[in-house]
Amino acid sequence: MLNIAAACLVITALLAYLNHRFVGLPTSIGVMAAALVFSLLLVGVDAAGFGVGLRQYEESLLRSIDFSTVLMQGMLSLLLFAGALHVDLSELKAHRWTVGALAVFATLLSTLAVGFGMWLALPLVGLPLPLIFCLLFGALISPTDPIAVMGILKSAGAPKELELVIAGESLFNDGVGVVIFSLLLAVLAGAAIPTAGQGMQMLVHEAGGGLLFGLALGYATFVLLRSVDNYQVEVLLTLAAVTGGYALANKIHVSGPLAMVVAGLIIGNQGRALAMSDTTRRYLDMFWELIDEILNAVLFVLIGMEVILISFSLNELAAAAVATTVTLLARALTVGLPVAALTRALNLPVGSWKVLTWGGLRGGISVALALSLPPSGARDTVLALTYGVVVFSILAQGLSVGTVARGAMRRQA
Repeated sequence: MLNIAAACLVITALLAYLNHRFVGLPTSIGVMAAALVFSLLLVGVDAAGFGVGLRQYEESLLRSIDFSTVLMQGMLSLLLFAGALHVDLSELKAHRWTVGALAVFATLLSTLAVGFGMWLALPLVGLPLPLIFCLLFGALISPTDPIAVMGILKSAGAPKELELVIAGESLFNDGVGVVIFSLLLAVLAGAAIPTAGQGMQMLVHEAGGGLLFGLALGYATFVLLRSVDNYQVEVLLTLAAVTGGYALANKIHVSGPLAMVVAGLIIGNQGRALAMSDTTRRYLDMFWELIDEILNAVLFVLIGMEVILISFSLNELAAAAVATTVTLLARALTVGLPVAALTRALNLPVGSWKVLTWGGLRGGISVALALSLPPSGARDTVLALTYGVVVFSILAQGLSVGTVARGAMRRQA
């Protein structure tokens, strides 16, 4: 395990250095692009007969890493907490209904739109999938990833309220998407198909339970933080709350991702204002910013390297292009259209629907959920589709969303 962690960190550090020194892309996008290019070069060199075992070493390294477990049971809790820690709750409250509707209803509608859209479109490229796998794909691809887009939006000068809506939606729809995916996975496993009422009850138990557990965890940690004034102890308490709380949430079958978001909001707002000294706030911010940056860089490097383990047929390449189109259309239908129609009522800048539609990036959670599917030919197809959408999302959308944001804001001015 130590050797694996060391290899991942060394590769990530070298790619981050090369990107910063010579390329200059945002770190997450740059390291993923570099890892992707490097992996494809290894495939080409190996195919040409000039390989010296590097491709085999990379494949061996990646096969020794359970990407789904590493992200879902390790990185995710830390990343979500770190992201929520710096969201201003008082400002987010002004858009709570918008964020809630996008995180819950838009994610659910997107799952259905993508699922049925893929079920109808895939036979056209000679790669039909059972409806349950199409719906699973819809569930895993609908949650958006705030990591890569937030820095770009800030550099583009996007309005604060738009940043808050995108960040809030992304933080909460991760948990909602995981819950929907889990329900569909239970159906695939052979359990009785739940009725609409049973499905809603399970959703409320997982999501509602996660929110309540996160509330309790956040306030319990807040009480502990308020009772001491020692930054080492306080930073350790937040780390324990995240790792221990996520493990306990999984044990009692409530949504760990949603719990981490709520706990992060409480500690980042009430805890920061009432339970921390200036010294503690400074060290806490530095600690969690470093955790966030390091884990995100490692995560995106792993996403880029995973291409070496995924085989694409011509049909799957065509299907990935179809999946990307369907996913974008579903995003426009379930998020862009309602926001465009209700822009004034939602108190958002004109043109926000374009940024919300194009800025809905997909990331590691989608890949991790696809890898968690039981082995089968359909699972391999879903994985290839997911990878294609994620790579397009991060590289094409991630690199151009700043331009879209600046254009939308210019037209407003």
